[in-house]
Amino acid sequence: MSPTMTEATVVTLKIDDREISARSDQTVLEVAWENDVFVPALCHYEGLGDVGACRLCLVEIKGSPKLTPACAIKVVQDMEVITLSERLQKYRRSIIELLFAERNHICSVCVSNGHCELQWLAQKLGVDHIRYPYLYPKVSVDASHERFALDHNRCILCARCVRACDEVEGAHVWDLLGRGVDTRLISDLGTPWGESETCTTCGKCVHICPTGALFEKGKSVAEMVHARPRFAAMARVRNNSGR
Repeated sequence: MSPTMTEATVVTLKIDDREISARSDQTVLEVAWENDVFVPALCHYEGLGDVGACRLCLVEIKGSPKLTPACAIKVVQDMEVITLSERLQKYRRSIIELLFAERNHICSVCVSNGHCELQWLAQKLGVDHIRYPYLYPKVSVDASHERFALDHNRCILCARCVRACDEVEGAHVWDLLGRGVDTRLISDLGTPWGESETCTTCGKCVHICPTGALFEKGKSVAEMVHARPRFAAMARVRNNSGR
């Protein structure tokens, strides 16, 4: 073992007044999901590094006035976490609304309609209308790849595809360019996907995408089913929690 590494210890914490044991190297989000406590998340994916991009996993930590992303904080002894409160629900619904308002999400014509994590979370969190003005950005669709396509209208900038391609496939085809609402997903520093010299056509980025932004060609409305057991696991947690 490296001298800079420390062994994980067992700690006890409370999540929604329920005592839970966990390893000290785990995040609050990991522990919550392990114990069937529902905490929504879109940018987190088991096995990938966390970036805290979506902010949907915000929780309250006793003693702190700030809301904290559960994927970015490790558990400690005697920590007390609140995952469900009116304050948290308000923030989460606002984030979902802003994601819909930022791009052009037309669920009725989307290849991932009915199989979309953004759509599913909106339904579960009770988002039935958008209070913010839609930006209606003029964004393109990159269909230059022989098997897959990228629709910027449906991208939520979760960066799961970026991390999967980098950390798992080792190709680093994808990256994010720009700032704020002008940020765009790009391949090979702005090269059309079909002209990429680094893409291995493995499809990991497509099947890890939470929406219909990355999809297989030939799929019609509601036909794009992503191979992601993590989505099913999150649904199980949500249903078992009774919330």
